[in-house]
Amino acid sequence: MPVSNNINNLGSHLIPFSLKGTDGKVYSQNNFDDKKILVIIFMCNHCPYVKAVMERLNAVQSKYEKDGVQLIGINSNDPDSYPDDSFENMITFYSEYKMNFPYLCDDTQIAAREYDAVCTPDLYVYDPKRILRYRGRIDGNWKDETKITSKDLEKAIELLLSDKDIDFPQIPSIGCSIKWIPTANS
Repeated sequence: MPVSNNINNLGSHLIPFSLKGTDGKVYSQNNFDDKKILVIIFMCNHCPYVKAVMERLNAVQSKYEKDGVQLIGINSNDPDSYPDDSFENMITFYSEYKMNFPYLCDDTQIAAREYDAVCTPDLYVYDPKRILRYRGRIDGNWKDETKITSKDLEKAIELLLSDKDIDFPQIPSIGCSIKWIPTANS
């Protein structure tokens, strides 16, 4: 695996993508030009961290959709080593979790490498100028929704919708590692 060049630090620009969704359509960042805030989430089907927060992610999309916020899920895991993360199973996952935002397949893993994604879920929140302003956790307790003390993603979205800076510590997401496709060098 190549060494991260940290191109996606806070303040960096959105990295273009073109990926197939579970609905069969190909999506790029241009499909969301009318949205004020983009939240890109590297995720997958089998990860217990992702499964634990799916209802919360759907709730965030529902809550902020009218404000021009768009969540986008991207699955970059190697489906040969992790068949649960195949495109066919993405379609099943999308239906099972009643996802209300696009779920895209990064079967080449180019997007994950360009974004320097680390885990599932890994969140990137972009402002109207498509500048990365937040890269952190969803909230204060991935495992038990009743013990959440801080809704970090929602706080970040609300600050950006108010044209304010993120004024709280950005705590990294935790989750399963991205499952990389083996290469001749690994």
